[in-house]
Amino acid sequence: MSALFSQLHEDGLPGHESTLEPKPEWRPRFPGSGRLAGKVAVVTGGDSGIGRATAVLFAREGADVAIVYLDEHDDAAETAQAIRDEGRQALTIAGNVGDKSFCDRAIEQVVRELGGLHILVNNAGEQHPDKDIVDITEAQLRRTFQTNIFGMFFMTQAARPHLTEGAAIVNCTSVTSYAGEPELLDYSSTKGAITAFTRSLSEQLVDKRIRVNAVAPGPIWTPLNPSGGASAEKLATFGQKTPMGRAGQPNEVAPAFLFLACDDASYMSGQVLHPNGGQVVNG
Repeated sequence: MSALFSQLHEDGLPGHESTLEPKPEWRPRFPGSGRLAGKVAVVTGGDSGIGRATAVLFAREGADVAIVYLDEHDDAAETAQAIRDEGRQALTIAGNVGDKSFCDRAIEQVVRELGGLHILVNNAGEQHPDKDIVDITEAQLRRTFQTNIFGMFFMTQAARPHLTEGAAIVNCTSVTSYAGEPELLDYSSTKGAITAFTRSLSEQLVDKRIRVNAVAPGPIWTPLNPSGGASAEKLATFGQKTPMGRAGQPNEVAPAFLFLACDDASYMSGQVLHPNGGQVVNG
């Protein structure tokens, strides 16, 4: 196994970044330019990985940020401190996005404590590797869909009354939505649903001047894979099959979320960006 990805399964998803070695690269790489000044953003799965990198980058660009996460309190505290170090307000909210009532309460808390809502990043997700469709249990299938796509519906439903002209929704889909992945059949199916959700929601909201787009990352080094989201065989060569020959880092994906969230993308809706190491996919 590659020494770079030597750590195998942690106890439970989505995993703790605080114990991951090597540490993912999540800090913003460039100075901010105020592209999100005065905005309030919610980032689900914002405690670690792509969510952490996105939350801190948003803060560097001037946004106050609420991070919604499951139960990784140590990671969430570190992310919140990084947001505050950028001079912005941080709010941490723990709970399961697959629970509609939690999503309703979380958005209410954000609006109450941060004064509004302008950007929703639906990033929370989970995956479980199985080599054969018959190995996917009903409980796993329901859990994966509950988190990955039901949670996206619930968060968006809760946020929608607070989003007005100029707001943005950015969803996290995946390269697996386009290329497929034989060991992640249920996960890939949810990501296909997210891509369709993004395009359809864009059509519903575009006349309200609310933009809806998505990002489809390739293999990115986050806690999700070594904590049980990938098999040992996959981890041994994680990212090496991309044209660039390596896995990506969270701070290589976060700028795609920033672009779609800010007015630089003012003429884009219903689209998907592909930070995936050079793999060419349709869509």
